Formats: sequence, C-alpha cells, structure tokens
Amino acid sequence: MNLLLASFRFRPMSFAGAALHLAIACLIIFAGIAVFQNHLLYFPQKSPVDEMVSGGLRAWPSTQDFRGLVAEPDEPARATAIVFHGNAGHAGHRQFYATVLTRLGLRVILSEYPGYGPRNGSLGEKSLVADAEETIALAHRLHGAPVLLIGESLGSGVAAAAGARQRDKTAGMLLITPWDRLENVAAFHYPWLPVKWLLQDHYDSAAHLASYGKPVLVVMAERDSIVPPRFGTALYDALPEPKKLTVVKAAGHNDWAGRVGEGWWRDTIAFLLVKS
Repeated sequence: MNLLLASFRFRPMSFAGAALHLAIACLIIFAGIAVFQNHLLYFPQKSPVDEMVSGGLRAWPSTQDFRGLVAEPDEPARATAIVFHGNAGHAGHRQFYATVLTRLGLRVILSEYPGYGPRNGSLGEKSLVADAEETIALAHRLHGAPVLLIGESLGSGVAAAAGARQRDKTAGMLLITPWDRLENVAAFHYPWLPVKWLLQDHYDSAAHLASYGKPVLVVMAERDSIVPPRFGTALYDALPEPKKLTVVKAAGHNDWAGRVGEGWWRDTIAFLLVKS
C-alpha cells in the first residue's frame, strides 16, 4: 500500500516536470524564431555596383548614392515604374521588368533594399518601407508624374505600405503574388506556431491600402504554393475601387513572368495609367 501511494505521488511530479521541460523547450524555440526571423524572411544577396550595371541598366540616381538601377526607353518616358522585388537576390536579377516595360515607353527603376546588393542598412519592415518612401519621393522629384509602383511577393508588401504613405506621388500599383497580411501566410506555412505574437514584421497590405483609392491590379499565380492565391484574393476583396484581379494560369510563384506576354503588360499598364 505504501508503495502504491508513493507511485501515485510520484507520477504527478513526473508529468509536471516533463510539462515544464516541454514548456521551456517551446519558449527557447519561439524566442529563437523571434530573434532570428529576419533570416527566415529575408534572403539578400550582396553585389558591388559594377557587377549589377549591365544590359542597359545604370546606377540610380548615381553610383555614389545608389538606390537601384534604371533603364530608359528609346523615346521620352510616359511614366516611371518603380519595381520592389521579392525577398531573394538583388535588384539586378529583375532585369526582365526593364526589358518589357521600356518597350512600352516606361522608365524603369529597379529599387534596391537596404542590406541588399551594394547597399548597407538593416533588414526589416520599418527599414525597407521607410527607404521605399524615400525612393518614391526622389523618383517623383527627379522624373515627375506619373509614378507607378510594382511589387512582387515581399515587394508587394513594401509597395503597399510605402505607396499608401506617398499616395499623392503615385498613380497606381501592380501587386504580383501578394498577400493581405503576412501573418496569414506565415500561419499557413507554420500552423503550429503562434505567428501572430512572434512576427515582428506584419506587412498588412489590406490595412495600408484600405483608403488608397487609385488603380491597383492584383496578380496571382494559379499554382502558387508559397503565397497561395487565396491570400491575394483576400487582399483584392479588401481593396477600394478602382481595382482589377488577374490570375496567371498554370503559373507558380517564381515562373509567372514566363507565362505572360507583351500584350498582357500593355493592358496592365493601360489600366494603371487610365487616370493619368
């Protein structure tokens, strides 16, 4: 009997100890994710300016004050498009935007983020959005209106936040494979994590654009497994008019550009510039 009672007294202690150790382990994991989440979200590639300037691209606004790359059309530009790229690589990897859009008469600025390419600076939403605001203001001052914003994936969150704050300097924006709120995408990929409390960067594009009121075209890739189309649909549904939704059939997150042609781009730019 004494042995039986001892066993009953021991088991709650063992369960409590195991629960405590599990809780501590979870806290360590969560703390690590919170501290190192920039390494999970941002994948910058460093490169000197001279290795990024090629194929008609030049440093913008200058090599000394590098904020990105620019390509000019053959004729006087009818608009300036600023591209905010996805979370990997650097601006020089997005030359295809310049190739197609300069043929349509647009000046194209491939904006570079702090900490990417040759640029110094810290990663994170606050840093990237503040820097993007400066880029938009500078492009407007140097080149005039209209200024269009193009954001892909992470860049759509940057464009939405910065464009909303610089609304008077923008004519519209193209958001490619975007989300409504970053926490929703994070919860999709990590359903076992309390992402709402762990995330330091929110990129709440739905909230940022709630009163934007200028043309926004949302582009989703039909087979996107990184940012599933439902998050783009949620953003589109939250947007005020004027807005347009496009789905690139059979496309994934990273191959959509190869599935659209110059006519698609012409129609896209025409929608964004309709009021300019």
